[in-house]
Amino acid sequence: MRRVYLDHSATTPVRPEVLEAMLPYLKENFGNASSIHSFGQDARRAVEEAREKTAQAIGADPKEIVFTSGGTESDNLAIRGVALAKEKKGRHIITSAVEHHAVLDTCEQLEKQGFTVTRVGVDADGIVDPAEVESALRDDTILITIMHANNEVGSIQPIAEISRLAREREITFHVDAVQSLGKIPVKVDELGIDLVSLSGHKIYGPKGTGALYIRKGTKFKPLFHGGGQERKLRPGTENVPGIVAFGRAVELAVHELPEEARRLEVLRDRLMDGLLQRISELKVNGSRIKRLPHNVNVSVIYVEGESLILCLDMEGIAVSSGSACTSGSLEPSHVLRAMGIAHEVAHGSLRMTLGRDNTTEDVDYVLEKVPAIVERLRSMSPLYGHREGETVVVQ
Repeated sequence: MRRVYLDHSATTPVRPEVLEAMLPYLKENFGNASSIHSFGQDARRAVEEAREKTAQAIGADPKEIVFTSGGTESDNLAIRGVALAKEKKGRHIITSAVEHHAVLDTCEQLEKQGFTVTRVGVDADGIVDPAEVESALRDDTILITIMHANNEVGSIQPIAEISRLAREREITFHVDAVQSLGKIPVKVDELGIDLVSLSGHKIYGPKGTGALYIRKGTKFKPLFHGGGQERKLRPGTENVPGIVAFGRAVELAVHELPEEARRLEVLRDRLMDGLLQRISELKVNGSRIKRLPHNVNVSVIYVEGESLILCLDMEGIAVSSGSACTSGSLEPSHVLRAMGIAHEVAHGSLRMTLGRDNTTEDVDYVLEKVPAIVERLRSMSPLYGHREGETVVVQ
């Protein structure tokens, strides 16, 4: 049976080149990067080389890169670090209703500590209107945190426009770029952002690796205390193998981005258009234009998403219904609901995210299998069987 992995927004396999770069630091080059002997200095050089690669990829200074365990930690460090550093100036934070839970839950915890959070809505494509952000601004606003591209529907946010609003008022601006890194350009000066969260396992690096960009001059209070590692902003013995792997993964992803993005766009559109042609009453979620090159998200009316996932898995096809972090939840996607999609329609959503190993043959295999599965599941749906004469409003 053919196996097709279409869940690259959940995680990616480690590239051979990344593993090759990492292995020596799990074996012979095992030194602690804080040690002054040759073993430690070999490790230190490797860490700093990875820092330079990461900085170059996003147009930053190496001193502005702090290595972390991944996107969730970076989001927490950024949001809480700025909030605690600037709370005497104000306690108001602006975010969006479609953020990753690493952002939303962190903001919720800050609310319990006396901060106020405004969650701006999105349009039907899942895109924030900068005018709504501007309307939400207050004299005590200290932080705006908006993701670069959505992890579920792939919609790309107007980061540069929001940045201008923040800079005019000297408000710190954090961007979660976990899903966009390696898919579209992430340049901190062009976008005008102060903090950026990055993750390794979304770009063919190992899990448990990531980084946080902190612009020089940003007021920031560390959350952890211990040693002096990472300029005391993220103390703890460095994960040298993971950092080396992250640096190599970032280097490869950004170098290959232009060509790979074009290739993925072709596959994405072939998959999306093919599904629309073969399946009636199917809705594409998110913008067709302002969209990540590898993301396909659709709602199949009258079909439950989890059933689709399980049936596709039996055919060797791996997809998801949304964020991997909430796949065990019975509630429909908060992203789709924020976009105004009806509860029952949101429950039939599928997220298919392509990667560097996917081919045209993979897409055609999926297009061959999905319609028959949908037809079979719909035949068992009491709603689908009694739909004649009824009007279905796809929101």
